[in-house]
Order: sequence, then C-alpha cells, then structure tokens
Amino acid sequence: MNVQRAQEIASSPVMANVLCDGTPVYIQHVNEQSETARIYALNNPEEEREVPLYSLSEQD
Repeated sequence: MNVQRAQEIASSPVMANVLCDGTPVYIQHVNEQSETARIYALNNPEEEREVPLYSLSEQD
C-alpha cells in the first residue's frame, strides 16, 4: 500500500477493509518518513504494532 492511500484510510471516518498478513486491521497512524503504519488487529485492539506499508493490502 502506498503512503497516500494509507493516510486516506487512517483519516477517513469510514472503516476500510485492510489486511496485514491476512488479518483484518485498523490503521491508527502513518509515518511518511519510515513508510510504516501503526496498526492493530480488529480482533485484538490491545496489541498495537508498527508494520511496513508494503505488508498492508486493501480488500474490495
């Protein structure tokens, strides 16, 4: 996923269908410099982690 699209998803009030390694996730924050995103799995919101944007994909 590119930085611009990740930022659009993170700032949108509409929930997007984003996956990280096949797991549905929520994007909290995008770091442009490092091209990473702070995410958490929808089924485990307590476990936040930072992942590279290339590991995220958007499902239709």
